[in-house]
Amino acid sequence: MSPTLLPLAAEPAIDASATAFVLICASLVLLMTPGLALFYGGMTRAKSVLNMMMMSFGAMGVVGVVYVLWGYSMSFGGSNIGGIIGNPFENFGLKGVVGDAEGATLDANGTAIIDVFGADVWIPEILFVGFQLTFAIITVALISGAIADRAKFSTWLVFAGLWVTLAYFPVAHMVWGGGLLSGSEDGIAAMLFGATDGAANVLPIDFAGGTVVHINAGIAGLVLALIVGKRLGFGKSAMRPHNVPLVMLGAGLLWFGWFGFNAGSELAADGLSALVWVNTTVATCAAILGWLVVEKLRDGHATSVGAASGVVAGLVAITPACGALSPVGSIILGLVAGALAALAVGLKFKFGYDDSLDVVGVHLVAGLWGTVGAGLLATEGGLFYGDGINQTVVQIVIALASLIFSAVVTAIIGLALKYTLGWRISDDDEVAGIDQAEHAESGYDLVSRGGRLGTTSSPALSHDARHHDELTPEGVKA
Repeated sequence: MSPTLLPLAAEPAIDASATAFVLICASLVLLMTPGLALFYGGMTRAKSVLNMMMMSFGAMGVVGVVYVLWGYSMSFGGSNIGGIIGNPFENFGLKGVVGDAEGATLDANGTAIIDVFGADVWIPEILFVGFQLTFAIITVALISGAIADRAKFSTWLVFAGLWVTLAYFPVAHMVWGGGLLSGSEDGIAAMLFGATDGAANVLPIDFAGGTVVHINAGIAGLVLALIVGKRLGFGKSAMRPHNVPLVMLGAGLLWFGWFGFNAGSELAADGLSALVWVNTTVATCAAILGWLVVEKLRDGHATSVGAASGVVAGLVAITPACGALSPVGSIILGLVAGALAALAVGLKFKFGYDDSLDVVGVHLVAGLWGTVGAGLLATEGGLFYGDGINQTVVQIVIALASLIFSAVVTAIIGLALKYTLGWRISDDDEVAGIDQAEHAESGYDLVSRGGRLGTTSSPALSHDARHHDELTPEGVKA
């Protein structure tokens, strides 16, 4: 089949402003993963900082390669297998996107171009690939925070490749690629409330990844934390952030990059992307306040780690809803998100799972709230705007469907790796520090007060260490 060249008068052309905008936004989203590495690295103990950061960088290496080979085809290829996945071989290695772009729409220069939203805004398809690649990378990296300090790096890399293939790509296809959780006439929303002219009457709202990124990664973090098991001394020994300034720097970079994440999902520099920018900002500001108020009332102190965590909670919550809310609605959404996440980080002590860096409390809880809250606060279709409950029902359904799917797939992958490659480093290596055991490096080379070369740790407290002494199970300073 030869590429289709439209008559000259009707031939589409690359929109230069949209292309420049998406190029910048893709770069911002890619920056988020090193920002996450700083955020997570600061949250761990000094003897684990490099391993924690390497888990993010390792995810970049694995997922970047996999996405080009079969990820884009599985997520956005033209086929739709059971409403769950695209054919991994259809665009394998970006066949049909670069080189001989068979079947693609081409501009006058022979470049494959796409108009994702049917708004006559055309960008190179390879640019859309790059933009979506950055989303896949950070989603996998987010999971790593749930298993800090104790997981084999090699097993993590294998997990990254399997999970992005079997969990992330299917959910991305289902939500954004025309599958079961999209607004297509064959999707669940259409089954619930009907369809007109090939689209569901009630379109699911997930502007930039509440289900695909945050619920997906959040529930995966919970399942993996249960499979891998608790850190030595969890609940008994302090496991404090060793570098709070690093945490705050990471949060700032995440916030900066998130504008590419959210506003970039419009794929054009227009009025909606501007609204998304403002909504993303004010929701995050409100979430900081929500988290700090809960901390002050509960613990008597408003902490730096709490402020940084509130930033992330607000960003997570506004991600699915940023294009559907007003700025005032975004403030409400963010305020609730910050408070809910601040309360949720304590659930691990109540239920006994070791989610090391609060992936569940922040990403899963705030992601669920943002997805469902969109059904309540959307200016068109929102329950609080008098438009009935249909939108909220659709939001709950897509949230639960993505959660269940990801949980089952993650459990299968996690258990398979547990009984083959193994997840845990040895107890001795965990006590001594995973950086030395897995990478033969240390983050710091400083002289301790006892005259020995070692690492130092910050006195700042993490969510799980406010009421514990800073001792390992053997009674030695961490």
